[in-house]
Amino acid sequence: MPEVFANVAWLTIPDVAEILDLPLGKVHRLIEDHFLVETRIDGVRKVPADAIQDGEPLASLRGTLFVLFDAGFSTDEALEWLYTEEESLGTTPMAALVSGKKAPVRRAAQALL
Repeated sequence: MPEVFANVAWLTIPDVAEILDLPLGKVHRLIEDHFLVETRIDGVRKVPADAIQDGEPLASLRGTLFVLFDAGFSTDEALEWLYTEEESLGTTPMAALVSGKKAPVRRAAQALL
């Protein structure tokens, strides 16, 4: 697991289903449709806890993921970028998204194209 994930809180898929009050199948669909992002940690599929805010998937995450995918990032690379300090933001892109700074995060992501 990359070092940038050392301080990330992770949720299992069943945890996400419980928090969102959704069946597992709908959580898998949210992942497939990039409303949520997952990775395997020790063989277990997990979602960063930051990706859920106020009982809902973080609204600004999906578009940001699409920008990263358009730049050629894999899901794991996108997750690593989201949790790596970005100088232009003064924080990690995920922290900036959580604090409502979608536009600066998208600009930083588009600069990767």
